[in-house]
Amino acid sequence: MALYSPHRLHRLQRVFWCETKVSRYLFQGNTVLVINSSRVRSQQRLYTAMPEPDYCKTASSLVSQPMRIPVNMQWLLQHCPAFPVCGSKVRIITNPREFYQELLDQASRSSHRISMSSLYLGTGKLEKELVSTMVKRADECESLQVKWLLDFTRGSRGDYNSCSMLQPLITRHPSSCSVSLYHTPDLRGVLKSLIPQRWNEVIGLQHMKLYVFDDNLVISGANLSNDYFTNRQDRYFVFENCPALADFYHCLIETVSKFSFLLHKDNTIAMPRESAVHPFLGDYKKYCSAVREAVEHLWRKECEKSVLRLQHISQGHRHHLPSDKRGDDSKGDSEPNNMPDTLIFPTIQMGPFGITNDSIITNKLLTQAEEGARIQLASGYFNLTKEYMKCILYHSRATYGILMAHPTANGFLGARGFAGAIPAGYTQLAKGFYKRLCQERQNDRIFLYEYKQPGWTFHVKGLWYYQPKKTLPLLTMIGSPNFGWRSVNRDLESQIVLITTNEDLQKSLHQEQERLYNSSNQVTDKTFGQSDRWVPLWVRCVMPIIKVFF
Repeated sequence: MALYSPHRLHRLQRVFWCETKVSRYLFQGNTVLVINSSRVRSQQRLYTAMPEPDYCKTASSLVSQPMRIPVNMQWLLQHCPAFPVCGSKVRIITNPREFYQELLDQASRSSHRISMSSLYLGTGKLEKELVSTMVKRADECESLQVKWLLDFTRGSRGDYNSCSMLQPLITRHPSSCSVSLYHTPDLRGVLKSLIPQRWNEVIGLQHMKLYVFDDNLVISGANLSNDYFTNRQDRYFVFENCPALADFYHCLIETVSKFSFLLHKDNTIAMPRESAVHPFLGDYKKYCSAVREAVEHLWRKECEKSVLRLQHISQGHRHHLPSDKRGDDSKGDSEPNNMPDTLIFPTIQMGPFGITNDSIITNKLLTQAEEGARIQLASGYFNLTKEYMKCILYHSRATYGILMAHPTANGFLGARGFAGAIPAGYTQLAKGFYKRLCQERQNDRIFLYEYKQPGWTFHVKGLWYYQPKKTLPLLTMIGSPNFGWRSVNRDLESQIVLITTNEDLQKSLHQEQERLYNSSNQVTDKTFGQSDRWVPLWVRCVMPIIKVFF
């Protein structure tokens, strides 16, 4: 297993190879089983590797009536590290206020680490309370290490910003608390000199939304500011007592932080001592190569641990893994039959560094969907890439419901200047896609919906996968990507693919999906003919800019 990482398109592409023992993982009842191949594949090409038919037949014959990972999803086991967990450890939060309270509660009881990765931290009262909670907890617990990773351009925008908000933390606890600011290597030279604040954010961002508290993980698409804590709808999953999963994301945050600016007590910034290359003053290729190699090293190590985790589960071991002295994520209650029924697959997308794991997995998932399957997909900013559009329109046999923001629920509504035209731009994109559906006679298979809730904006992203003739979803994807061009090419993104046979968790996923779609209206032929949906000519003229940068 490895992280597929070709160079960016303007460079010669490379393919990374690796050797690994190939395993097959099955669900039987509430148990994950691992069937190991006796053979070892060498020079396995990750992005094309698929389970061989004879392996699937052998695995099926070993278990009576297995509830197997569907054949069209088995390739996930070769693309990502796998974390087996008990579905009872996964909790879905439904609204922003609960999300905010969860962050406060988790921060107030953490004892050894807090690792926060977000685009930025707001400057309001609620955000100050979150920082104060961490300062207080660091006062109480000397062993607590606090790490923040934010985007440089967004986090330093304005005179009073995210950096200002976090000064009390690093001033009071300089040895145990740190703030890192990722700066895209694509913003450099003349471009950096000419583009003003706010607009420089279109070049590339740190966009991962990962919140680690001891051995718990909160993953979301939500940033850390007042709107996201009050009336901006997103998705939020809590993974409780999952040390291996929390370790992985903590290490990912640490890895990116090593190549990011470090904020000092006097509000100055500098690169860490161990970083040999500057992101915008140093050699571009060397910096990108260094980041890529560090992330790939972390990925390879986690894939090796993944095999051990799944082997231990298959053998029914309840003792701790050699690589994780605090235990494995699958360890549930004391009942002997409380075995994992859920698999977690993290994905990573870092376009500037040629890391395209998430987009490859998303493309495959859409393409490999079974006939009769149903995919409910959501994006706060509807701007699908050409590849995703082709997958949905021409290569996928599933039925789709695509949920997007109505212009009144768009986060850019009421913004000053050019940004104020963005909601109209997304209307134009949706109108064009709907017109294409009708022309291709796909509007009886692919349906569009617009979220509209008075006083709320819409920032939801992800998908829910329903197998043919099933009323509950088997799979979901949740995280930071919006399925758009900049998510694939410009920003740092991460999400998880969750597959579960836990009926309670499936019901929670279904309720989450239904609640969001119930707040929407289906797009029809009349939708874009309404007077309030008119798109100004100048907005239509700048659509190429909106499509690429927003």
